[in-house]
Amino acid sequence: MRLYEFEGKELFNRLKIPIPNGRLAESPAEVGKIANEWNKPLVLKAQVLTGGRGKAGGVKVVNNPDDAQAVATELFALKIKGFPVERLLVEPRLSIQKEMYVGITIDRVNYKVVVIASSKGGVDIEDVAAKTPEKIFRKSYDIDEEFYDFDAIELAKQIGLPSQYVKEASRIVMALFSLFKKYDAKMVEINPLVLTAEDTLIAADSRISLDDDALFRHPDLAEMGIEKRHEEGEMTPREQQAKEWGIPYLDLDGNIGMFPGGAGFGIMGNDFIHYYGGTPANFMDSGGGPSPERLARMLVLLDENPNVKAIFGARFGGISRCDDFAKGVIMFLKEHGLTKPMVTRMTGNVWQEGVRLFEEAKKENPELFAHFEFHGIETPIEEIAKRAVELASEQEGGK
Repeated sequence: MRLYEFEGKELFNRLKIPIPNGRLAESPAEVGKIANEWNKPLVLKAQVLTGGRGKAGGVKVVNNPDDAQAVATELFALKIKGFPVERLLVEPRLSIQKEMYVGITIDRVNYKVVVIASSKGGVDIEDVAAKTPEKIFRKSYDIDEEFYDFDAIELAKQIGLPSQYVKEASRIVMALFSLFKKYDAKMVEINPLVLTAEDTLIAADSRISLDDDALFRHPDLAEMGIEKRHEEGEMTPREQQAKEWGIPYLDLDGNIGMFPGGAGFGIMGNDFIHYYGGTPANFMDSGGGPSPERLARMLVLLDENPNVKAIFGARFGGISRCDDFAKGVIMFLKEHGLTKPMVTRMTGNVWQEGVRLFEEAKKENPELFAHFEFHGIETPIEEIAKRAVELASEQEGGK
């Protein structure tokens, strides 16, 4: 569960990790007021729960207070990876001598806590590791192992700090490790840790991801307004709608809508789509024994998604009956209508009855089935996945 930068910096401040003097603004007018009060060069930073905001234009330097409100207006109009900018963190611009990186995360392969540091900060640490791995320092610890002063001092020396800054840097690293353990974090990062022209060390940015299953252990976070939220960021409008309807749903980056029968079958369907060269637009779970009404709502999410070019449906009847699956699809076709090509297959519990319901509905209202293909057990699931990829490709080609 990711935190906003300003939330992470509040936690930094509690652990006495030095941060810039920042203020949160919710409108261009507030930014303008802060700029006039401070009368100095500023950095305006979009507060969104996703990475890449700098590359997306979500961080701006304002040298003239008179320009602050206009620049803020541009930032508030942004959407970064689909998420609107609703708040800006306003900070004085730092005079930077050196940028470094310090982070702590979990090594899931070796079941260790790993401390990572680099003399090169302010950029994606993954890029540093790929291009200049010699600039990365790592050290692993058992989850119950102590992190001592000499560990922090070693790390501070590894990132190339002159001796007069090593003591303060080691104190910051110790505090960061303490924060990681105290709040059940999955990851904490200072990127960059800045040595300013005034010879001070400051955490210029924060990135913190917490284990949301452990939030009940930290009532102080709830007092800060930090409550359980989407794992990687703010929910998209479709994810919010799905949550209201009680449908497990996650938007992905592809163009094939996934309409599965159960989470396991959904994962298998995603694998098939990838195998045949397609990319899923979502992950979805219908749950055990879904009602026709629930199934119809699931299809609404897919048909109204502008990224979806074709829909892949796969129902393996067990607890879920294939006739209920057919009733849900038919309900959707009659009440909403299908605007995207869709191909589906049913097998398992009363699949023959499901096929019969589709055939009867098609005889009564053939126009509703103009974009819909249905199959039974006689057609391998691989063929259905392949067909969905073909349909999506045809739609993309017909733009």
